[in-house]
Amino acid sequence: MISDAVVLTVAGPHGPRDVRLSSPSRVLWPDPGITKLDLAHFLMEVGEAFVRANGDRPLSLQRFSNGIDGEQFFSKNPPKGAPDYIRAVPVVYPSGRTHPQLVIDEPAAAVWAVQMNTIVFHPWPSRAELSDNPDELRIDLDPQPGTDFADTIPVAFELKSLLAEAGLTAFVKTSGNRGLHVFAPIKPTREFLDVRHAVIAAARELERRMPAQVTSNWWKEERGARIFIDYNQANRDRTMAGAYSPRPLANAPVSCPLEWSDLAQADPHAFTILTVPTRLREQGDPWAAMHDQPGSIDTLYSWWERDLADGLGELPFPPDFPKMPGEPPRVQPSRARKVE
Repeated sequence: MISDAVVLTVAGPHGPRDVRLSSPSRVLWPDPGITKLDLAHFLMEVGEAFVRANGDRPLSLQRFSNGIDGEQFFSKNPPKGAPDYIRAVPVVYPSGRTHPQLVIDEPAAAVWAVQMNTIVFHPWPSRAELSDNPDELRIDLDPQPGTDFADTIPVAFELKSLLAEAGLTAFVKTSGNRGLHVFAPIKPTREFLDVRHAVIAAARELERRMPAQVTSNWWKEERGARIFIDYNQANRDRTMAGAYSPRPLANAPVSCPLEWSDLAQADPHAFTILTVPTRLREQGDPWAAMHDQPGSIDTLYSWWERDLADGLGELPFPPDFPKMPGEPPRVQPSRARKVE
């Protein structure tokens, strides 16, 4: 019996490619009834902008066995049998281990990833050939219980001003969930730890300016009803959903780049697989020129050094990281007090 499949012809920089898609009618998002074929068509429609934002970067695929409610896992290296237009580059993980990681260079590669049951694309903040040095400073504005998307908006605008003071141009996108992601293009002259420290410096400065609205506290019990600046997303092998990546939530939302002029009235629920292609055609890609004039993290790093001199040191790393120099104990504060 011949299996249900279609062949899609996907345009790209090297000419059209045929990509086979099995089980095209499989429903991935039950509520809106969006299928595997719908997802492939979405990535074909936004393909140029998607590749511009996520291409030429080490990439992790978040794959789902049976739609958004099925089992999920992350895939980092190309599986056996991947087409010849799918490449990999060696990257170094926090453990010190080196391993090949997948890279997408054209829309056909994104559609091939859909055939592999990918829903979310997680690009590194560095380029494939210089993976140790980020060319994007990324800041995750994460609403905590008692806050919502609307609370991230004034924080994002203040962060934009703060980064401008540091000589950086900020770009913004929805996370595809409740938060916002603020990116700034940077020259790839420093490695991940330096960029992490620049993000911490920005987080601390933002916290000083908006203490009632913002926190950089790693431990949830200390955050309160504030927007958490998730500085640990700046670490090596830590990624966010890429621009124009779908998310595995009920209404099929997309992590959507915005113009700053659109942010104040933005509704994150409005940016979905069904609506974003039309938006992109009519309004263009707000991130199209992001990397035309990259900045430097030197000013932010000088703020980090200033804070060090004032007694503010390293912050906790994720639990799966090796113990890092200067890091405080990875013990929840309330538990630490009980031990004392």
